[in-house]
Amino acid sequence: MAEAAQSPGLLPPGPGPGGNRAAGLLKAALAPAGITEILMTRPHACNALGNVLVGELLEALAWLREDQKVRVLLIRSGVKGVFCAGADLKERAQMSEVEVRVFVQRLRGLMNEIAAFPAPTIAAMDGFALGGGLELALACDLRVAASSAVLGLIETSRGLLPGAGGTQRLPRCLGVALAKELIFTGRRLSGAQAHALGLVNHAVAQNEEGDAAYHRARALAQEILPQAPIAVRLGKVAIDRGMEVDIASGMAIEGMCYAQNIPTRDRLEGMAAFREKRPPKFVGE
Repeated sequence: MAEAAQSPGLLPPGPGPGGNRAAGLLKAALAPAGITEILMTRPHACNALGNVLVGELLEALAWLREDQKVRVLLIRSGVKGVFCAGADLKERAQMSEVEVRVFVQRLRGLMNEIAAFPAPTIAAMDGFALGGGLELALACDLRVAASSAVLGLIETSRGLLPGAGGTQRLPRCLGVALAKELIFTGRRLSGAQAHALGLVNHAVAQNEEGDAAYHRARALAQEILPQAPIAVRLGKVAIDRGMEVDIASGMAIEGMCYAQNIPTRDRLEGMAAFREKRPPKFVGE
């Protein structure tokens, strides 16, 4: 659990003890003001993505995306040695073909909601991130892994293929040829190997507590906090939308985002702080 802070971003409390939500598969963590942390806590299933956990994640994202105080969203595990083991295949084995289609569509929707979250998102992977677990991390803006973590889109070894964005986000991250190799072979990578390929932003040696990636991810989040929040959010929009179009269209998108930032108080504050040779005090307006 993160240290308490002055104004933490928290998930709305559920009926369970300790403020756990719904079935208690998600927990909120106290964090520095502006940083909100979501902890996946399904230890008996290694945080496998079943119907309940997917539903809780969707609910949490819907609630948090409306909170302008959320400057960075950090997704991590409350289960030592694992980030997310992927989809809950035991649960899926009990589904009909129609139910499987519905669930996978819902899972795909979850990844899209993470990708579309207005504030920067960071995945902290201190253990296994396989299949849907890696797809969840790929939907985040930034990824941090322990060097010893194990990452991979291993669906082909289970008679499946990535169905929650892996075939689209991995090639956008690594390039087509390398993404095909990793998906065709179902290869598992260490966090260190993933960093060498550019799949994760940072890889760190694991500590005795098993949360080194989380601490590095939180340090990264704290680097983002002092920046102008509207500019950061608009920068995310410009990059994400621009990557899907030709460069001329991307430049037009950048121009529209820049224009939206011109009237903000934060832009004026940034200019004033520069002139006065002092740190800016951004308010998100």
